[in-house]
Amino acid sequence: MSIRKMTGKKRVALVAHDNKKSELIEWAVYNKGALAMHKLFATGTTGKLLETALGQPVTRFLSGPLGGDQQIGGRIAEGKIDVLIFFWDPMEAQPHDPDIKALLRLGVAWNIPIACDRATADFLLTSPLMYEDYEIILPDYSQYIKRMQK
Repeated sequence: MSIRKMTGKKRVALVAHDNKKSELIEWAVYNKGALAMHKLFATGTTGKLLETALGQPVTRFLSGPLGGDQQIGGRIAEGKIDVLIFFWDPMEAQPHDPDIKALLRLGVAWNIPIACDRATADFLLTSPLMYEDYEIILPDYSQYIKRMQK
């Protein structure tokens, strides 16, 4: 069993599909004080909108369809993103659906907190664990790696 320690200042990735961007921005503005306590990351357009709305720096990746989802997924796998808040649109197919599934899969694979809607994001952001050190138990993938190397 392996453990990775998150500090009280979490590295939070914020992502939203086009039809959910305004909802994410509204949620972020409402939670501006809480988000100011963390380091924020986002995909292209969402990051720019968040930076303007919050008056807080946001590390921006490419737009989701151009690889931003995969960039965030890579940071999750490297242990450089602690929390994923992804307001995704369940009612509209996205051209980059495989990237979205891969991003969510990586969040689960590396045992990080994920919120995919406003209610879950509210619960996550109001948890005392968001503001204190926390040890994530990392899954042991050694047997999987051995099988893949054969």
